[in-house]
Amino acid sequence: MPSAIYPGTFDPVNSGHIDIATRAARLFEHLTVAIYARPLKSLLFNTEERRAMIEDALAHIPNLSVETYNGLTVDFARQVHAQAIVRGLRVISDFELEFQMALTTKKLAPELEFVCLMTSQEYAFISASTVKEIAMLGGCVDGMVPASVAAALQSRFGNPGNAGTDSVRLVSLRD
Repeated sequence: MPSAIYPGTFDPVNSGHIDIATRAARLFEHLTVAIYARPLKSLLFNTEERRAMIEDALAHIPNLSVETYNGLTVDFARQVHAQAIVRGLRVISDFELEFQMALTTKKLAPELEFVCLMTSQEYAFISASTVKEIAMLGGCVDGMVPASVAAALQSRFGNPGNAGTDSVRLVSLRD
């Protein structure tokens, strides 16, 4: 059975990510959750914090490991001898980006397959940006993230509505 990577920034890991990782681990002999360490976006949590949260959230999956990487995802996939890249689709608007990434992957690494899993319906509304905005404004993120992630968000944001000086710039869903 082939192995796969599930790449992303996971800032922070949420129930949708956990759903995709859990289901992908059933499809592959080994799944590597690949945390991209240097994305072109602002992050709330550093690489090691994100890694610790994911390891905690997915510790129950025996055929899964968590790694960090820099550079091209296809190069990392080759490095860990993966045959596939797994991505999650939440909503229709995700499809266009994932389709473009799949075609780019095939151009750069024709030997890799690109597998998209539809998120379970109960998680389709969850995104890391939504979770961060809710937490920043003092809202309840129970069920959207593991308890340890909710605690980390609470610790990071402190008082509701006050993101402090270490805040990440968020784009409101209303913008």
